[in-house]
Amino acid sequence: MSEGGDSLGTLSGARGEQVDSSDTTEVRASEELDWDALAIYARGRLAAKLGDRFDANAPMTVEQFPGGHSNLTYLLRFGSHEFAMRRPPFGPVPPKAHDMARECRILAAVHPVFPLAPEPYVLCEDASIIGSVFYIMERRHGLVVRHDEPPQLADRPAERRRASIALVDVLADLHLVDITAHGLAALGKPAGFVERQVLGWRQRWQGSQTSEQPEMDQLTRWLVDRLPADPATPTLLHGDFKLDNVMLDEFDPGRLIAVFDWEMSAVGDPLVDLGILLAYWIHTAPASQRDTLTSVTRRPGWFNREEILERYEARTGSDLSKIRFYEVFAVFKLAVVLQQIFYRYRRGQTDDARFATLDKRVAWLARIAAALAEVS
Repeated sequence: MSEGGDSLGTLSGARGEQVDSSDTTEVRASEELDWDALAIYARGRLAAKLGDRFDANAPMTVEQFPGGHSNLTYLLRFGSHEFAMRRPPFGPVPPKAHDMARECRILAAVHPVFPLAPEPYVLCEDASIIGSVFYIMERRHGLVVRHDEPPQLADRPAERRRASIALVDVLADLHLVDITAHGLAALGKPAGFVERQVLGWRQRWQGSQTSEQPEMDQLTRWLVDRLPADPATPTLLHGDFKLDNVMLDEFDPGRLIAVFDWEMSAVGDPLVDLGILLAYWIHTAPASQRDTLTSVTRRPGWFNREEILERYEARTGSDLSKIRFYEVFAVFKLAVVLQQIFYRYRRGQTDDARFATLDKRVAWLARIAAALAEVS
């Protein structure tokens, strides 16, 4: 889509934020924005930020990254310069969710000490421009692995193993960042972090229910009854660390070049991140199902659960004896996230056809979490 509304063909790019595998599409009709207002605003702010590196006279064209199930991400192109723009989904959203201003400020704080976090360039808190807060950040190019694998990994167990090692090591490196020395402690309140998380996600579940789900109700009680103590050393958390939120080097898939989607980043218990990684890696979908939630990590070469835990423990020295709690919580939280999206779809606040059967996936995840809780 151009400033004047002309349609463009599919551009090369991908992922819900930034990818390089021909995954961008024309903007969905229900997610069009005021492109003229955006172009005027973005052009002026980017020129001020980037100076001579930015061609302020180039027309703006827009494509959409169709991946992801929550925030909306667009590819903005001004001549040869490309940027990713993030905004919340349309319609009412839960309190404190989809906070683009917070995500942008986290990136600004984290990028200098953890360069895998993309650099943000522009934050707009004036909702009159496109109808919401949004921000614009750098675009990076590489491989993002979702429900299928690129040729660099397909049928290559050794490369899958290298990618697994890189992923776990980057998570460990993030958790080893000295938040006090780098002034990052102010990004969160670590005392009582897990308790607030559990109670908050329980409230979100109750606010988005569309049917009876006894297993979800039982899980909320299970989690509250087993809340862990605060860690002695809180760390910086990503909040949604998983395979399709990282970017691999196109020429060396055993190396990460970016970590995306910092919306839920915080300071607190690092095992929350490890639980999330395990939930997506092991439990997100049946092996026979292929969609945007399907894991490829059951294939030969990708780490199994024990290898992930062993590598992370060796890198960080963490006590993982209670990791099952964090794993159950992560699967429960994923079920709530999908339920919130289904709730918006059910109410007509989004018409994305991918969301029509998410209630079935919620029930499936509830059963997985309940089974995990039984063996803890």
